[in-house]
Amino acid sequence: MTSRHQPYYDIVKKGNILFVEVKSLYEGDIAKQYQQDMVDLTHTMNKAPWASLVTYHGSGVFTPEAEKHIVDITKFRVKHNMVANATVFLDSKQADLQQMQLRRIYASCRLPFYVFSDTQSAENWLKDFLEKQPQVV
Repeated sequence: MTSRHQPYYDIVKKGNILFVEVKSLYEGDIAKQYQQDMVDLTHTMNKAPWASLVTYHGSGVFTPEAEKHIVDITKFRVKHNMVANATVFLDSKQADLQQMQLRRIYASCRLPFYVFSDTQSAENWLKDFLEKQPQVV
């Protein structure tokens, strides 16, 4: 298990799933650190199909700059065998808007994406999705 902990987010690798906890939205240097952490962890995914489960705590929408950063890092991750994303919104009054933004982001990267109301359902879906993926030899 590999992990990266920051005041704004935590990323933990468990098997072929990256679990990301976003505690509050971020920009600037924190966004750059997030991107670097994602690049570093992406390189540890051993070329097999993998996925991410992102849990957002609280409300907040992405600025255009933040949205661009997410598109860039998502394209990088897709290029390195990320095959799906599951997202959970907890305690958000703007979940509909957040979901619309993420749908736009992940659609532009051609990445399967679903939103769940709890992390266990999201994890179960990802595990099932990953089992159906062809294995890289």
